[in-house]
Amino acid sequence: LSQGVAGPYCAMLLGRHGADVVKVEPLDGDWARLLAPVYGDNTAFSVCANIGKRSIAVNLKSDAGKDIVERMIPEADVFLEGFRPGVIERLGFTYDRLSEINPGLLYVSISGFGQDGPLREKPAMDPVLQAFTGFMAENKGQDGIPHRTPTIINDMSTALYTQQALAAALYARRDSGRGRKIEVSLMQASANLQTIRLMSGYLDGPYKPGMVPNGTYVTSDGWIQLVIIRDHEFQKLCAALGLEELGADPRFATGTGRLEHREHVNTAVSDRLKSKPSAHWRDVLTEAGLQNEVVQDYEQFIHHPHVEETGLISWLEQPGSETPWPVPNIPGLPRLDPEVMETIAPRIGQHTREVLTDMGYAADDIEALAAAGDIGL
Repeated sequence: LSQGVAGPYCAMLLGRHGADVVKVEPLDGDWARLLAPVYGDNTAFSVCANIGKRSIAVNLKSDAGKDIVERMIPEADVFLEGFRPGVIERLGFTYDRLSEINPGLLYVSISGFGQDGPLREKPAMDPVLQAFTGFMAENKGQDGIPHRTPTIINDMSTALYTQQALAAALYARRDSGRGRKIEVSLMQASANLQTIRLMSGYLDGPYKPGMVPNGTYVTSDGWIQLVIIRDHEFQKLCAALGLEELGADPRFATGTGRLEHREHVNTAVSDRLKSKPSAHWRDVLTEAGLQNEVVQDYEQFIHHPHVEETGLISWLEQPGSETPWPVPNIPGLPRLDPEVMETIAPRIGQHTREVLTDMGYAADDIEALAAAGDIGL
Protein backbone atom coordinates (compact mmCIF):
# COMPACT_ATOMS: atom_id res chain seq x y z
CA LEU A 1 0.00 0.00 0.00
CA SER A 2 2.99 2.34 -0.24
CA GLN A 3 3.49 5.18 -2.71
CA GLY A 4 6.46 7.26 -3.83
CA VAL A 5 9.80 5.47 -3.95
CA ALA A 6 11.00 4.00 -0.63
CA GLY A 7 8.24 1.42 -0.08
CA PRO A 8 7.54 0.68 -3.75
CA TYR A 9 11.23 0.20 -4.58
CA CYS A 10 11.57 -2.19 -1.63
CA ALA A 11 8.59 -4.20 -2.90
CA MET A 12 10.01 -4.17 -6.43
CA LEU A 13 13.23 -5.70 -5.06
CA LEU A 14 11.17 -8.44 -3.39
CA GLY A 15 9.50 -9.03 -6.74
CA ARG A 16 12.85 -9.33 -8.48
CA HIS A 17 13.75 -11.99 -5.90
CA GLY A 18 10.65 -13.97 -6.83
CA ALA A 19 7.71 -12.54 -4.87
CA ASP A 20 4.27 -12.00 -6.38
CA VAL A 21 3.80 -8.31 -5.56
CA VAL A 22 0.36 -6.70 -5.76
CA LYS A 23 0.50 -2.91 -5.71
CA VAL A 24 -2.66 -1.44 -4.17
CA GLU A 25 -2.98 2.18 -5.29
CA PRO A 26 -5.68 4.87 -5.39
CA LEU A 27 -8.04 5.12 -8.36
CA ASP A 28 -5.97 8.02 -9.71
CA GLY A 29 -2.71 6.19 -9.04
CA ASP A 30 0.38 6.45 -6.87
CA TRP A 31 1.50 10.10 -6.68
CA ALA A 32 4.93 9.05 -8.01
CA ARG A 33 3.19 8.67 -11.38
CA LEU A 34 2.72 12.46 -11.46
CA LEU A 35 6.33 13.59 -10.94
CA ALA A 36 7.02 15.16 -14.33
CA PRO A 37 7.98 14.39 -17.00
CA VAL A 38 5.10 11.94 -17.38
CA TYR A 39 4.93 9.14 -19.95
CA GLY A 40 1.40 7.76 -20.08
CA ASP A 41 0.76 6.39 -16.59
CA ASN A 42 4.42 6.42 -15.56
CA THR A 43 7.43 8.53 -14.69
CA ALA A 44 11.05 7.58 -14.02
CA PHE A 45 10.09 7.34 -10.33
CA SER A 46 7.21 4.92 -10.86
CA VAL A 47 8.93 2.79 -13.51
CA CYS A 48 11.98 2.00 -11.38
CA ALA A 49 9.84 1.29 -8.31
CA ASN A 50 7.12 -0.85 -9.89
CA ILE A 51 8.68 -3.05 -12.56
CA GLY A 52 7.22 -6.55 -12.44
CA LYS A 53 4.30 -5.80 -10.10
CA ARG A 54 0.59 -6.29 -10.57
CA SER A 55 -1.39 -3.09 -9.99
CA ILE A 56 -4.90 -2.91 -8.60
CA ALA A 57 -6.68 0.42 -8.20
CA VAL A 58 -8.80 0.45 -5.03
CA ASN A 59 -10.78 3.12 -3.18
CA LEU A 60 -9.66 2.55 0.41
CA LYS A 61 -12.22 5.07 1.66
CA SER A 62 -15.04 2.69 0.79
CA ASP A 63 -16.00 -0.40 2.78
CA ALA A 64 -15.92 -2.53 -0.36
CA GLY A 65 -12.42 -1.30 -1.17
CA LYS A 66 -11.18 -2.07 2.33
CA ASP A 67 -12.77 -5.52 2.10
CA ILE A 68 -10.74 -6.29 -1.02
CA VAL A 69 -7.49 -5.61 0.83
CA GLU A 70 -8.61 -7.52 3.91
CA ARG A 71 -9.43 -10.57 1.80
CA MET A 72 -5.83 -10.61 0.59
CA ILE A 73 -4.33 -10.75 4.11
CA PRO A 74 -4.78 -14.47 4.97
CA GLU A 75 -2.60 -15.58 2.04
CA ALA A 76 -0.08 -12.73 2.20
CA ASP A 77 3.51 -13.05 3.40
CA VAL A 78 4.18 -9.31 3.59
CA PHE A 79 1.97 -6.26 4.12
CA LEU A 80 3.79 -3.00 3.34
CA GLU A 81 2.42 0.48 3.98
CA GLY A 82 4.03 3.88 3.70
CA PHE A 83 1.44 6.31 5.01
CA ARG A 84 2.10 8.99 7.60
CA PRO A 85 1.70 7.62 11.16
CA GLY A 86 -1.95 7.43 12.10
CA VAL A 87 -3.36 7.00 8.59
CA ILE A 88 -3.18 3.20 8.50
CA GLU A 89 -4.99 3.10 11.86
CA ARG A 90 -7.81 5.23 10.44
CA LEU A 91 -8.07 2.85 7.49
CA GLY A 92 -8.41 -0.06 9.92
CA PHE A 93 -5.33 -2.04 8.88
CA THR A 94 -3.37 -2.01 12.13
CA TYR A 95 -0.72 -4.61 12.88
CA ASP A 96 -2.68 -6.00 15.81
CA ARG A 97 -5.75 -6.56 13.67
CA LEU A 98 -3.99 -8.01 10.63
CA SER A 99 -1.77 -10.28 12.72
CA GLU A 100 -4.92 -11.80 14.22
CA ILE A 101 -6.07 -12.65 10.70
CA ASN A 102 -2.63 -13.94 9.70
CA PRO A 103 -0.22 -14.63 12.60
CA GLY A 104 2.64 -15.23 10.15
CA LEU A 105 2.27 -11.86 8.45
CA LEU A 106 5.32 -9.61 8.17
CA TYR A 107 3.92 -6.10 8.59
CA VAL A 108 6.14 -3.27 7.34
CA SER A 109 5.61 0.43 8.07
CA ILE A 110 7.78 2.99 6.29
CA SER A 111 7.62 6.64 7.32
CA GLY A 112 9.62 9.85 7.10
CA PHE A 113 10.54 10.61 10.70
CA GLY A 114 9.42 7.35 12.34
CA GLN A 115 6.29 6.18 14.16
CA ASP A 116 7.04 8.09 17.38
CA GLY A 117 8.39 11.49 18.43
CA PRO A 118 7.29 15.11 17.91
CA LEU A 119 7.91 15.02 14.13
CA ARG A 120 6.10 11.74 13.47
CA GLU A 121 3.25 13.36 11.49
CA LYS A 122 5.37 15.90 9.61
CA PRO A 123 5.48 15.37 5.81
CA ALA A 124 8.96 14.22 4.86
CA MET A 125 10.21 13.56 1.35
CA ASP A 126 13.86 12.96 0.53
CA PRO A 127 15.02 16.62 0.35
CA VAL A 128 13.57 17.33 3.79
CA LEU A 129 15.56 14.46 5.30
CA GLN A 130 18.71 15.59 3.47
CA ALA A 131 18.35 18.89 5.31
CA PHE A 132 17.32 17.44 8.68
CA THR A 133 20.00 14.75 9.02
CA GLY A 134 23.04 16.91 8.27
CA PHE A 135 23.65 15.69 4.72
CA MET A 136 23.16 19.09 3.12
CA ALA A 137 25.36 20.82 5.69
CA GLU A 138 28.14 18.39 4.73
CA ASN A 139 27.50 18.83 1.02
CA LYS A 140 28.61 22.45 0.60
CA GLY A 141 29.96 23.55 -2.73
CA GLN A 142 32.78 26.05 -3.19
CA ASP A 143 30.04 28.67 -2.93
CA GLY A 144 29.62 27.69 0.73
CA ILE A 145 25.93 26.92 0.21
CA PRO A 146 24.46 23.58 1.43
CA HIS A 147 23.26 21.58 -1.57
CA ARG A 148 20.86 18.67 -1.87
CA THR A 149 21.58 15.80 -4.21
CA PRO A 150 18.80 14.95 -6.70
CA THR A 151 19.47 11.19 -6.53
CA ILE A 152 16.88 10.63 -3.72
CA ILE A 153 19.47 8.78 -1.66
CA ASN A 154 17.27 8.58 1.44
CA ASP A 155 14.36 6.92 -0.33
CA MET A 156 16.62 4.45 -2.10
CA SER A 157 18.61 3.58 1.03
CA THR A 158 15.36 3.19 3.01
CA ALA A 159 14.19 0.67 0.42
CA LEU A 160 17.45 -1.25 0.66
CA TYR A 161 17.49 -1.35 4.48
CA THR A 162 13.84 -2.44 4.51
CA GLN A 163 14.37 -5.19 1.95
CA GLN A 164 17.34 -6.41 3.97
CA ALA A 165 15.26 -6.56 7.15
CA LEU A 166 12.43 -8.31 5.34
CA ALA A 167 14.70 -10.94 3.81
CA ALA A 168 16.05 -11.85 7.24
CA ALA A 169 12.55 -11.84 8.77
CA LEU A 170 11.20 -14.12 6.03
CA TYR A 171 14.06 -16.51 6.67
CA ALA A 172 13.49 -16.47 10.45
CA ARG A 173 9.76 -17.07 9.99
CA ARG A 174 10.47 -20.41 8.29
CA ASP A 175 11.51 -21.75 11.70
CA SER A 176 9.25 -19.83 14.06
CA GLY A 177 6.12 -19.50 11.91
CA ARG A 178 5.52 -16.14 13.56
CA GLY A 179 5.28 -12.80 11.83
CA ARG A 180 6.42 -9.49 13.21
CA LYS A 181 6.17 -5.75 12.73
CA ILE A 182 9.06 -3.96 11.04
CA GLU A 183 9.31 -0.16 11.25
CA VAL A 184 11.75 1.75 9.06
CA SER A 185 12.06 5.49 8.51
CA LEU A 186 13.86 7.67 6.00
CA MET A 187 15.49 9.35 8.99
CA GLN A 188 16.99 6.04 10.16
CA ALA A 189 18.22 5.15 6.71
CA SER A 190 19.74 8.59 6.16
CA ALA A 191 21.60 8.49 9.48
CA ASN A 192 22.96 5.01 8.79
CA LEU A 193 24.01 5.94 5.28
CA GLN A 194 26.05 8.77 6.80
CA THR A 195 27.42 6.79 9.77
CA ILE A 196 31.11 7.61 9.23
CA ARG A 197 30.63 11.34 8.69
CA LEU A 198 27.93 11.55 11.39
CA MET A 199 30.31 10.15 14.01
CA SER A 200 33.43 11.98 12.90
CA GLY A 201 31.52 15.20 12.30
CA TYR A 202 30.10 15.10 15.80
CA LEU A 203 33.51 14.41 17.36
CA ASP A 204 35.74 16.51 15.09
CA GLY A 205 33.52 19.17 13.56
CA PRO A 206 32.80 20.03 9.90
CA TYR A 207 34.46 18.08 7.12
CA LYS A 208 38.02 19.09 6.34
CA PRO A 209 40.10 17.58 3.53
CA GLY A 210 42.38 14.92 4.98
CA MET A 211 44.49 14.42 1.86
CA VAL A 212 46.05 16.80 -0.65
CA PRO A 213 45.78 16.79 -3.62
CA ASN A 214 42.35 15.25 -3.61
CA GLY A 215 39.04 16.26 -5.21
CA THR A 216 37.56 17.58 -8.43
CA TYR A 217 39.86 19.62 -10.66
CA VAL A 218 39.12 21.71 -13.76
CA THR A 219 40.64 20.59 -17.06
CA SER A 220 40.67 22.38 -20.39
CA ASP A 221 37.30 20.84 -21.33
CA GLY A 222 35.66 19.70 -18.10
CA TRP A 223 36.56 18.15 -14.75
CA ILE A 224 38.47 15.20 -13.42
CA GLN A 225 38.30 13.52 -10.00
CA LEU A 226 41.65 12.74 -8.39
CA VAL A 227 42.39 10.67 -5.27
CA ILE A 228 45.91 10.69 -3.83
CA ILE A 229 46.35 8.96 -0.47
CA ARG A 230 49.89 7.63 0.01
CA ASP A 231 53.15 9.54 -0.22
CA HIS A 232 54.49 7.41 -3.07
CA GLU A 233 51.30 8.16 -5.03
CA PHE A 234 52.05 11.86 -4.75
CA GLN A 235 55.48 11.22 -6.25
CA LYS A 236 53.88 9.30 -9.14
CA LEU A 237 51.42 12.15 -9.66
CA CYS A 238 54.19 14.75 -9.85
CA ALA A 239 56.07 12.62 -12.39
CA ALA A 240 52.94 12.09 -14.50
CA LEU A 241 52.13 15.82 -14.49
CA GLY A 242 55.71 16.93 -15.11
CA LEU A 243 55.90 18.59 -11.70
CA GLU A 244 59.18 17.03 -10.59
CA GLU A 245 60.20 20.10 -8.58
CA LEU A 246 57.00 19.85 -6.57
CA GLY A 247 57.69 16.18 -5.85
CA ALA A 248 61.27 16.88 -4.81
CA ASP A 249 60.35 19.60 -2.33
CA PRO A 250 60.74 18.15 1.21
CA ARG A 251 57.84 20.28 2.45
CA PHE A 252 55.45 18.08 0.47
CA ALA A 253 57.02 14.68 1.15
CA THR A 254 54.36 13.67 3.70
CA GLY A 255 50.59 13.93 3.91
CA THR A 256 50.92 16.25 6.91
CA GLY A 257 53.22 18.55 4.97
CA ARG A 258 50.92 18.64 1.96
CA LEU A 259 47.96 19.49 4.18
CA GLU A 260 49.96 22.29 5.79
CA HIS A 261 50.79 23.70 2.35
CA ARG A 262 47.55 22.67 0.65
CA GLU A 263 47.11 25.97 -1.19
CA HIS A 264 50.53 25.75 -2.83
CA VAL A 265 50.11 22.06 -3.79
CA ASN A 266 46.57 22.46 -5.10
CA THR A 267 47.49 25.54 -7.13
CA ALA A 268 50.35 23.75 -8.84
CA VAL A 269 48.27 20.64 -9.61
CA SER A 270 45.27 22.70 -10.73
CA ASP A 271 47.29 24.89 -13.08
CA ARG A 272 48.77 21.81 -14.79
CA LEU A 273 45.46 19.96 -15.13
CA LYS A 274 43.83 23.01 -16.74
CA SER A 275 46.30 22.79 -19.61
CA LYS A 276 44.85 19.70 -21.34
CA PRO A 277 41.55 17.80 -21.78
CA SER A 278 40.09 15.44 -19.21
CA ALA A 279 40.55 12.38 -21.44
CA HIS A 280 44.27 13.11 -21.78
CA TRP A 281 44.77 13.28 -18.02
CA ARG A 282 42.60 10.20 -17.47
CA ASP A 283 44.90 8.19 -19.74
CA VAL A 284 48.08 9.61 -18.21
CA LEU A 285 46.99 9.12 -14.61
CA THR A 286 45.53 5.66 -15.24
CA GLU A 287 48.79 4.61 -16.88
CA ALA A 288 50.58 5.78 -13.73
CA GLY A 289 48.28 3.57 -11.60
CA LEU A 290 46.58 6.49 -9.85
CA GLN A 291 42.93 6.76 -8.86
CA ASN A 292 41.14 9.16 -11.18
CA GLU A 293 38.15 9.47 -13.46
CA VAL A 294 36.58 11.98 -15.77
CA VAL A 295 33.41 13.59 -14.39
CA GLN A 296 30.70 12.23 -16.72
CA ASP A 297 27.02 12.92 -17.17
CA TYR A 298 24.49 10.07 -17.26
CA GLU A 299 24.51 9.73 -21.05
CA GLN A 300 28.29 9.42 -21.10
CA PHE A 301 28.19 6.89 -18.27
CA ILE A 302 25.46 4.73 -19.84
CA HIS A 303 27.26 4.56 -23.19
CA HIS A 304 30.77 4.09 -21.79
CA PRO A 305 32.37 0.98 -23.36
CA HIS A 306 33.02 -0.55 -19.93
CA VAL A 307 29.38 -0.10 -18.87
CA GLU A 308 28.12 -1.55 -22.15
CA GLU A 309 30.45 -4.55 -22.05
CA THR A 310 29.59 -5.43 -18.44
CA GLY A 311 25.84 -5.37 -19.16
CA LEU A 312 25.03 -2.97 -16.36
CA ILE A 313 22.06 -1.46 -18.22
CA SER A 314 18.97 -3.17 -19.65
CA TRP A 315 16.92 -1.22 -22.19
CA LEU A 316 13.24 -1.74 -21.36
CA GLU A 317 10.18 -0.75 -23.38
CA GLN A 318 7.49 0.86 -21.21
CA PRO A 319 3.89 1.83 -22.09
CA GLY A 320 3.56 5.53 -22.88
CA SER A 321 7.14 5.99 -24.07
CA GLU A 322 8.48 5.52 -27.58
CA THR A 323 12.06 5.33 -26.30
CA PRO A 324 13.38 2.36 -24.28
CA TRP A 325 14.34 3.16 -20.68
CA PRO A 326 17.89 2.51 -19.44
CA VAL A 327 17.32 0.52 -16.23
CA PRO A 328 20.35 -0.57 -14.15
CA ASN A 329 20.42 -4.28 -13.39
CA ILE A 330 20.16 -5.07 -9.69
CA PRO A 331 23.38 -6.37 -8.07
CA GLY A 332 23.33 -10.11 -7.41
CA LEU A 333 20.32 -10.83 -9.64
CA PRO A 334 19.91 -11.97 -13.27
CA ARG A 335 19.73 -9.25 -15.89
CA LEU A 336 16.35 -7.73 -16.70
CA ASP A 337 15.13 -9.36 -19.91
CA PRO A 338 13.36 -6.88 -22.24
CA GLU A 339 11.34 -9.76 -23.73
CA VAL A 340 9.71 -10.68 -20.40
CA MET A 341 6.49 -9.08 -19.14
CA GLU A 342 7.93 -8.86 -15.60
CA THR A 343 10.15 -6.01 -16.75
CA ILE A 344 7.20 -3.71 -17.45
CA ALA A 345 5.85 -1.24 -14.88
CA PRO A 346 2.04 -1.60 -14.76
CA ARG A 347 -0.47 1.06 -15.64
CA ILE A 348 -2.93 2.21 -12.96
CA GLY A 349 -5.19 -0.72 -12.11
CA GLN A 350 -3.88 -2.78 -15.01
CA HIS A 351 -4.35 -6.02 -13.07
CA THR A 352 -7.43 -5.19 -10.96
CA ARG A 353 -9.68 -7.58 -12.86
CA GLU A 354 -7.04 -10.33 -12.90
CA VAL A 355 -6.23 -10.13 -9.19
CA LEU A 356 -9.87 -9.95 -8.08
CA THR A 357 -10.70 -12.90 -10.30
CA ASP A 358 -7.88 -14.86 -8.66
CA MET A 359 -9.39 -13.94 -5.28
CA GLY A 360 -12.75 -15.45 -6.27
CA TYR A 361 -14.74 -12.37 -7.28
CA ALA A 362 -17.30 -13.05 -9.99
CA ALA A 363 -17.20 -11.00 -13.21
CA ASP A 364 -20.53 -9.30 -12.39
CA ASP A 365 -19.27 -8.36 -8.92
CA ILE A 366 -16.12 -6.82 -10.40
CA GLU A 367 -18.17 -4.72 -12.82
CA ALA A 368 -20.44 -3.63 -9.98
CA LEU A 369 -17.47 -2.58 -7.83
CA ALA A 370 -16.11 -0.56 -10.74
CA ALA A 371 -19.47 1.11 -11.36
CA ALA A 372 -19.68 2.04 -7.68
CA GLY A 373 -16.23 3.65 -7.73
CA ASP A 374 -14.73 1.09 -5.37
CA ILE A 375 -12.12 -0.10 -7.88
CA GLY A 376 -10.54 1.08 -11.12
CA LEU A 377 -10.11 -1.17 -14.14
